[in-house]
Amino acid sequence: MSENAQQQEELFPWHLGVFDAHCHPTDCMPLVSAISNMKCRVLTVMSTRAQDQELVAQIAETYPLRDERVSAPAQVLPSFGWHPWFSHQIYDDGSVPEYQHVDTAEQDNLKISHYQAVLVPSPTDQEFLRSLPYPQPLSKFIAQTKEYLERYPTALVGEVGLDRSFRLPSAWSPGQEGVRDSGLTPGGREGRRLSPYRVRIEHQQMVLKSQLSLAAEMQRAVSVHGVQAHGAVFDTLRETWKGFEKEIISKRLWKRRGDAPGSDIDHCDDTLEEELSQGSKNFPPRVCLHSYSGPLEPLKQYLHPSVPAEVFFSFSSVINLTATASLKVADVIRAVPDDRLLIESDLHCAGGEMDQRLEEVARSICLIKGWTLEDGICQLGSNWTRFAFG
Repeated sequence: MSENAQQQEELFPWHLGVFDAHCHPTDCMPLVSAISNMKCRVLTVMSTRAQDQELVAQIAETYPLRDERVSAPAQVLPSFGWHPWFSHQIYDDGSVPEYQHVDTAEQDNLKISHYQAVLVPSPTDQEFLRSLPYPQPLSKFIAQTKEYLERYPTALVGEVGLDRSFRLPSAWSPGQEGVRDSGLTPGGREGRRLSPYRVRIEHQQMVLKSQLSLAAEMQRAVSVHGVQAHGAVFDTLRETWKGFEKEIISKRLWKRRGDAPGSDIDHCDDTLEEELSQGSKNFPPRVCLHSYSGPLEPLKQYLHPSVPAEVFFSFSSVINLTATASLKVADVIRAVPDDRLLIESDLHCAGGEMDQRLEEVARSICLIKGWTLEDGICQLGSNWTRFAFG
């Protein structure tokens, strides 16, 4: 019997604690009650847009995170953020007047000007433009998010990030909106055709940087989305820790100091850590690249010893274990340090399928890493605890 077949026959050790690092159950609120019967210990629940910020807070109240070691019922760690798919709905009120301070006609003009500036190609379709909501000011959203983070002292910032491939849904067809699925939280695609319009990456970066700045101020972990924008994500994150990099001290310098360690690799000076603990940091302390789909090479950038933030990589069966993605993901997972791996469902409906997806990806990672199921689940649980709480 093959190792894979043997593992599939082995009972999955749910009792050791399985942690979903990234999911969206508020997209399907009628099924949220299924959380009570889930085997997963903690769901790290993401918000993405205007319609789900308070919903995430509501389920955090219903399933509060009392103690990550408690086995049942499942608990919720909330995360508050604005997804790049909806970043066009935010405008930089530092550069344009607030909409509520002008009359209705001018509001409409500002709305159209905003979307024509941040979408590419610049839309001229009046029906499409009318279908878009009035954008909200960035400062208002950041202030609201800060209130949520203060209300929930362990909450994360997420889901945030960059996406070059996403296209906005088209306007609802005549009569289509009246038959939409009432069980789904508004604001998503909901079966609509995709338009040709994308959000300019510069605008996405502006929204992302503001949220990273808030995460740094509040010293919260961040869950980051990156699709066809891996270099831009790294560059944006690197900007936050510029000037705070850890100093790399070569073995030769250690020898000059007379206290050379036994290892042949370079070492980081602890002085920076002491300085940072005494003052403010401009970067989030911990970052999770969720459902990481990037190539192998960029891992070296994130894992370089000079990087002052702790970077984790999470994987899901729905994104990373598809027929095409699984061909390259094994090499990436092998290259990720054991203590930087996380698992996630990335699903929008709570319940048995979330548990099933978590088990699938956990079993796959254990096989790739050569871990026993028990050792692997313990390692992944320890990683999630450090990512979430430091």
